[in-house]
Amino acid sequence: MAGPKKESCLTGISSNIAAVLPNAVAANLGIPNTFSTVADDNTRRDPEFAERLVIMALIVDTLVVVTSLMVSFWIRFDTGLRDFGVLGNLTLSDYVNYIALGALSQVFVLAYFQVYEKQSLLRFRYVWARILKAGLYWCVGYLLITLVLKTTPPVSRLFVVIGSANILTGLLCWRWLFHSYLQTSQVAEALRQRILFVGWNEDADRLTKGFAKDQTHAYEVIGCVPSARGRFQRKPPGSVPVLGQFQDIIQKLHQQRIDMVILSDVNCVKGEIVSLANLCEREMVQFKIIPSYFQILASGLRLETVSGIPVLGVSQLPLDRFFNTLLKRIVDIVGSVIGLVLSAPLIAVFGTMVYLESPGPIFYRQKRLGRNGTLFDIIKIRSMRLDAEANNKPGWTTKDDPRRLRIGSFMRKWNIDEVPQFWNVLKGEMSLVGPRPERPELIQSFKHEIPHYNARHNVKPGITGWAQVKGLRGDTDLTERINSDLYYLENWNLSLDLQIMIMTFFKRTNAC
Repeated sequence: MAGPKKESCLTGISSNIAAVLPNAVAANLGIPNTFSTVADDNTRRDPEFAERLVIMALIVDTLVVVTSLMVSFWIRFDTGLRDFGVLGNLTLSDYVNYIALGALSQVFVLAYFQVYEKQSLLRFRYVWARILKAGLYWCVGYLLITLVLKTTPPVSRLFVVIGSANILTGLLCWRWLFHSYLQTSQVAEALRQRILFVGWNEDADRLTKGFAKDQTHAYEVIGCVPSARGRFQRKPPGSVPVLGQFQDIIQKLHQQRIDMVILSDVNCVKGEIVSLANLCEREMVQFKIIPSYFQILASGLRLETVSGIPVLGVSQLPLDRFFNTLLKRIVDIVGSVIGLVLSAPLIAVFGTMVYLESPGPIFYRQKRLGRNGTLFDIIKIRSMRLDAEANNKPGWTTKDDPRRLRIGSFMRKWNIDEVPQFWNVLKGEMSLVGPRPERPELIQSFKHEIPHYNARHNVKPGITGWAQVKGLRGDTDLTERINSDLYYLENWNLSLDLQIMIMTFFKRTNAC
């Protein structure tokens, strides 16, 4: 009975926030009524519209955090939990300083995790993930503070845990309502930056397709014009109109209310690029260049100053740093030991089933390519017949592969055949998370055919990876798999590894 009642209470609180805050806070910030009318066309193109929305989000987040901590105090000290521990009779005034410190520190952590960025307003999943991370970091940090500081009255650790749960619940409910408003067509249009391409090539085509796939993107392609030389490197698609000639660009900037100009023609000479950049600066329009000369990891590009001269080049990726590598290795050692202990019964049970169906070795060893191109023997529970590669022709398994054992289909569906690879991780040949290792016989030509393919060998291969939790394994689009691996390399952090590990438990693979 308590569960439904609590849910109803939270729903009521969220409804009140939705009804009151948009009218009270938004009106003072010059934001249109959140759930009824939307600003007219001129207001929607107001360059400060997004900033006012960010300020509104900051204010409401603060109110939600304060309210959540006050509710947490009531739960901790005015319900049956007050008898848990020896704290005496406390009133809200005794905890005012703790609530204020908790609220300020939580908002600071949210800001640190870049929750309050204009570019993130439409990216609900991104913001949602950042809020979760910020809430967990705040809970751990605040608990550490309570252990270090000897305050009177002492801070209840149960209060901190309850407060963290309430804050996350309140913030996510409020942000869901906020995002529902932002997703309305007129508001989303007002928040998206209007883009004009100068020139058109394959990179511009990929960028536009990426926008079309992502409904939460913050950009809208209005059209394109040829470069100063009056030509396109590639014909624009029908969905991107040609708005005239290069000489018309000033007129188009004003007529189409362009926010950003992207130069995709890399054949322009220096003077043409500088003139276009100066034009955009005068018209207060952002100017960007697609660095097509650099067919490399995008996030590896950094602008550095060498002897006073700006130099654009490739810098270190996250896992090139010693501390990150050391941290990842510690997690691998701990995780592999735990994994071997927990998976021992699975290996025994499924190994026996494999032997009964196909007598012979339970484990299957296969050469794979590891970090820096070194070869190692990957270990799996055998999921195919002993004569699966009798013709000595290696190849990827396919859906409903006739060579597969009956129990092998189940094991591969749930990744059970991979569990012996914890031993590869413990030996240092693999990591818990990373690009999946490939067979050297199958990838000899890939480095020539697929851009950046060998970049994935700069790190240890993993038992699971970003591509795998997205369903890209086995006989699937190799280019998409490589793009996912590159995303992992460019954006690695410990939280991403933990996210992938958690997703692996809930992700069944339809591949082979």
